[in-house]
Amino acid sequence: MPRFSVGIDTGGTYTDAVVINVDTHEVLATAKSLTTKEDLSKGIQSALNQVVSKLGSDFNLNAIDLCSISTTLATNALVEGHGSSVGVFLIGFDEAMVSRTGILDFVAASHVVTITGGHRYDGSEQSNLDETSIKKALASDLGKADGFAVASHYSVRNTSHEKKAAEIIHSVTQRPVTGSHELSDHLNGPRRALTATLNAKIISLIVKLERAVRDSISRLGLNAEIMIVKGDGSIATADTVVHKPIETILSGPAASVIGARFLTGASDFLIADIGGTTSDYASVQNGWPRINSQGAEVGGYQTLVQAIDMRTTGLGGDSAVLVDDHGNIQLATYRVIPISSVAKRWPWVTNKLKVALSMTHGKRTASCYLIVSSEPSALPGDLAPKDRQFLLELDAENPHPIGELVYSAADRSRIQRLSKLGLIQLSGFTPTDAAHVLGHQSQYCTESATIACELLGRANGLIEGKSESANISTVAQKVHDEVVRKSAVYVLEQLTSRRFDSKDPWLEAVATGSKRLGNVQVSMTPSIPLIAVGGPAQVYYGDVGRRLNCDTTIPEGASVANAIGAAIAKFRLRREIEVTLNEKGGYFIHVDESPLMRDEGEAAISLAKTVATQAVKNEALSMGGEASDIKLNVSRIDIPNADPAVSLVSATITAEMISKVVTHKSSQ
Repeated sequence: MPRFSVGIDTGGTYTDAVVINVDTHEVLATAKSLTTKEDLSKGIQSALNQVVSKLGSDFNLNAIDLCSISTTLATNALVEGHGSSVGVFLIGFDEAMVSRTGILDFVAASHVVTITGGHRYDGSEQSNLDETSIKKALASDLGKADGFAVASHYSVRNTSHEKKAAEIIHSVTQRPVTGSHELSDHLNGPRRALTATLNAKIISLIVKLERAVRDSISRLGLNAEIMIVKGDGSIATADTVVHKPIETILSGPAASVIGARFLTGASDFLIADIGGTTSDYASVQNGWPRINSQGAEVGGYQTLVQAIDMRTTGLGGDSAVLVDDHGNIQLATYRVIPISSVAKRWPWVTNKLKVALSMTHGKRTASCYLIVSSEPSALPGDLAPKDRQFLLELDAENPHPIGELVYSAADRSRIQRLSKLGLIQLSGFTPTDAAHVLGHQSQYCTESATIACELLGRANGLIEGKSESANISTVAQKVHDEVVRKSAVYVLEQLTSRRFDSKDPWLEAVATGSKRLGNVQVSMTPSIPLIAVGGPAQVYYGDVGRRLNCDTTIPEGASVANAIGAAIAKFRLRREIEVTLNEKGGYFIHVDESPLMRDEGEAAISLAKTVATQAVKNEALSMGGEASDIKLNVSRIDIPNADPAVSLVSATITAEMISKVVTHKSSQ
């Protein structure tokens, strides 16, 4: 009996769905729906309903045994500064270590608490865990946070203090707690603490996504196992990932790499994945994305998450369009809802835009609306009373003109604060709107996009005199060209592994398409193919390819490449065990709370191999994979010219395997 899988990609703008024949890899049907952030299940259900209806009434839905999800929700949340409120407990950290975490850049100092405790490099206790101080901190406003992160000094050598602290916090608050040892076995304590904190901020997002998918497939009568794509391009069970959502940063882009390879057959290429919120760039070698061994960097935060070596930038079809004091088009790194999308959902917005066009003031903010994106029951527990009251007084069924809500600096601060928390969404003029004006896109309200483009032009002196369509199109073209210019710059930076000065005249000659610097012809040509995917790829990347003197492949199915990649992704499991020298003799094998001991180095390495191999096997079997073809790697440090029997100083043993998914149905 043939097997089928569903791939779902939930992005900041669209939710895509595909159905694939697992055995033949044939794409049977695809669908696309708007992502509904206020209730993810609506967009997911719409996409699933469409894709299932395309299969026909004769299709046996019981043959679908896997539903695999990729998402940019976590990535977008970190890029845009969204997420839940978090309380952070740092155990055994001194002031310098706290500063190095970078946590204080986005978590209030009152929500970061240092606690006595922690361990030494060999796993022995540094000092007793101060449980009383943990309980005292939870009795303050910090205890109202939506989630918590715990990081203890050398917790990768001994996890006991992190586990005990997490147990106390959860018993008092009944809220999710992330321990840093659960996410990484790296020794870098400050970065582990940051990774755990970011994980705690986005847990609620992935929980909502998993529940929305589970409810949606249940309504369709599908009995499929749910997997989620991680940032390294592999998949894991949904139950595992909802506790480690940080592992889904770059999930969508990782799935797009797999999808791009599937759609083109290429094995060495540069991929550009442009969506509504971000653009992502990665190099692919021998068919698998290059992994960043130092940890993924997203939104300016350096994490310890194993993910593809990809650059994520705040550039997408829904980037806010701004105009500087010199009349130059600028693209903000944050996303807003295209005004044409708002007007399609609420047609009365078009009439409001027309009125604004005839007014002598208010043109600059006429396209800016506030839309409530959270139910009252979902508001954070530590939300300021005035902010809570502000939200409760708003009509959640309709957008609100910003000009009717913002009258002071305090009002602007409130809007920015609530937007960062993801409790409201803002609309504005975007490249998507400009594409509607130019006729490149038509899924939303072209009339409102055109009016908003004129409002932008008149408010900033780009359009004067009569309302001629040519003048409006000129403004829209400038927006289009700026997306192309920035995209070309990012492609060149990824290809050269360097960051250019934004005013580099040689770079600008290429990126702007002028290809001249004085009397010199300037050109740069990629030495590997460029493949572009994502919804807006067709709009911009033909021009990007022309400016870079290369043919850009935009494969059929590019707009749903992420969902395709999700549907065909595999398990990639990895376990790392450290062996270190004991000053008193013998070697430690660091496993969880109590390090194991062996007298000789080779015996210690042998045991570490066994432990790592068994850990990978167990994880594979628990998630429905096949425990086979495990690769072992030993990285060791030895004393030079010493007897091999006593030369070992330390070693890192890594067990890794790639496995296809074997669901309960397919194993029967």
